[in-house]
Amino acid sequence: MRERLTQLCALVERHAVGRRLQTPIPRVIIGLSREKTGILPGLYEPMLCLILQGAKEVMIGDRRLRYDPASYFIASMELPASGKIVQASADAPYIALSLALDWQAIAALLPEVPAMADDTLAASFGVSPVTAQLLDPFQRLLALLDSPKDIPVLAPLFEREILYRMLLGPQGGVLRQIALASGRLSQIRQAIGWIRTHYDQPLRVEALAGMAGMSTASFHRHFKDATAMSPLQFQKNLRLQHARRLLVADHDAARAGFAVGYESASQFSREYARLFGAPPARDAVRLRGEAAAGAEIANAA
Repeated sequence: MRERLTQLCALVERHAVGRRLQTPIPRVIIGLSREKTGILPGLYEPMLCLILQGAKEVMIGDRRLRYDPASYFIASMELPASGKIVQASADAPYIALSLALDWQAIAALLPEVPAMADDTLAASFGVSPVTAQLLDPFQRLLALLDSPKDIPVLAPLFEREILYRMLLGPQGGVLRQIALASGRLSQIRQAIGWIRTHYDQPLRVEALAGMAGMSTASFHRHFKDATAMSPLQFQKNLRLQHARRLLVADHDAARAGFAVGYESASQFSREYARLFGAPPARDAVRLRGEAAAGAEIANAA
């Protein structure tokens, strides 16, 4: 395992540019940081993240997860989250890679993978131990960065093997739930899609429950189990994330708050400061400075 991690680190270091880079391999992002970071809020898309060196903490709702080279992080739904690199240095930088989940590819694999006894509703994110069987196809996939002409033919084969290993692993039941249109997590994900599209509108949990084919009480419970947030908390986090992007684009604080659905400027300022650690106007000045310097506002890898 250690030798594979060393080889993967060398691959990433040869190709990494900045803290976050979309590679020529579809859905694969690599990242490298020579320093720890503060908390970086963002919207995590469905993905698998491997840390090859260093460590990171992720905060989702009321849950805090730490992962390092011995474990991997998976988010199987779109989730507002905050992450920070907690172990990195100039001599031993934080090195990570992530693979965005392709649900069509996962669904196509389901007939080849036996159903699991624990295919029950659970959190849509988690940390699990890394195995040699998972690192092997990742090593072959990343090696394609040195031979880009092989990417179109070989990358889908290696990605398929990675997804197969994940379906057989501790997170397999969660992936199956979402890949199956009839799965409870798939129904929750449909509701999340509506919230993402209509985050600036009033939210009626009863309507979302009907969309998911559940009673209001059942929907609320399953949503909280899957995301570690209530539907209203999820919407509020999305609103604040979008408001932050508007502030970077030079909106003033009051206009940004109203644009994402807040009716009270004071409530917006209070909740913004609680999530991001500073009032909107002060945070916007800092963010614009970082954006001008080419820094990442959010980093999911």
